[in-house]
Amino acid sequence: MKVAVMGYGTIGSGVVEVLRINKDRIAERAGEPVEVKYVLDLREFPGDPMEDKIVHDYQVIANDPEVGIVVETMGGVEPAFTFVKAMLEAGKQVTTSNKALVAAKGAELIRIAREKNVNFQFEASVGGGIPIIRPLNCCLTADEIEEITGILNGTTNYMLTKMSEEGAEFEDVLKDAQAKGYAEKDPTADIEGHDPCRKIAILTSLVCGRQVDFEDIHCEGITKISATDIKYAKAMNRSIKLLASSRKVGESYVAMVAPFLLPQTHPLCNVNDVFNGVFVHGNVLGDAMFYGSGAGKLPTASAVVADIVDMAKHQNVNIVIDWKEEKMELLDYKDCTNVFFVRTAASKADAEKVFGKVTYVEAGISGEIGFTTEAMTEGEFETKAEELGILNRIRLA
Repeated sequence: MKVAVMGYGTIGSGVVEVLRINKDRIAERAGEPVEVKYVLDLREFPGDPMEDKIVHDYQVIANDPEVGIVVETMGGVEPAFTFVKAMLEAGKQVTTSNKALVAAKGAELIRIAREKNVNFQFEASVGGGIPIIRPLNCCLTADEIEEITGILNGTTNYMLTKMSEEGAEFEDVLKDAQAKGYAEKDPTADIEGHDPCRKIAILTSLVCGRQVDFEDIHCEGITKISATDIKYAKAMNRSIKLLASSRKVGESYVAMVAPFLLPQTHPLCNVNDVFNGVFVHGNVLGDAMFYGSGAGKLPTASAVVADIVDMAKHQNVNIVIDWKEEKMELLDYKDCTNVFFVRTAASKADAEKVFGKVTYVEAGISGEIGFTTEAMTEGEFETKAEELGILNRIRLA
């Protein structure tokens, strides 16, 4: 089986490494040896073992009938979409780790793969090394998935863990995460929640079988979380986690990305550092938990290679993925009910006048008060918060 890798960065080079390290075992499971014939990249790699396999034109791969499987690890929507579409139309199977591509074009690429009787797979696009796409497509098909909630970004989870352990401020842990290589020079996609937003859009699309646009999902990051919020969380015996969640309500879904205060009993509460976790609730299965390395060179490459093996075993057989291009209209998050933790410089009398019954949280912070509200809709809360004036708010899970 001849394979081409498009993009020789962190993940692409990891795929080549995994194919080399576990060469014999992969051949056994795929039913034949798997060999990298081409590596597509704009750069040259003098001295690299793949130096003689580097090509700069994707058409070289598309036009080579020997190449049966193509790996896309370039990132971004374009030119990745153009390249992947060309590979599928040429009758080649494709696997990708590219969440931006899958979130934006997944349904269309699945349709093209089906029409060409090949496969488009993307296990590594959501949980890195955690298997979650395949379980949803294969293992949990007897269930109506009623909820998916996950910690889907290792960078922000590392930052929140460090803030909790050290009482550090946001800006300090961001610099630390960048120094360790966990956060990019431009960390916007992580800290503003855009990365997990794309991932929960993919998962929701798979669950409902229709296109869910990540732009329609209410998204908040962790930039407003401070050391003071951490002190209150500890006083409540809770942990702050950035959750990406999707829940079935009637015939539609409501999805959100935002920080939540989790009790110690919550299955995601003790998912720390750069690890990811995905909680799934099915109407038959009940609760299930997937946990592991959600990012990183080799864990992500491992998931990509698993797709390669799966596709090698399904040549000329399209693996059905129920994800149509028809759009799913999500419910308005403002109609969802939550309990909120609030920090404000207002008086207790004013807090009770606006919010009614509240429960105060004592954390030894001067110049402000902290309290939790009764359950109310997001819309109701926003109106009350504007009337009172607040320093921050975090939802309770």
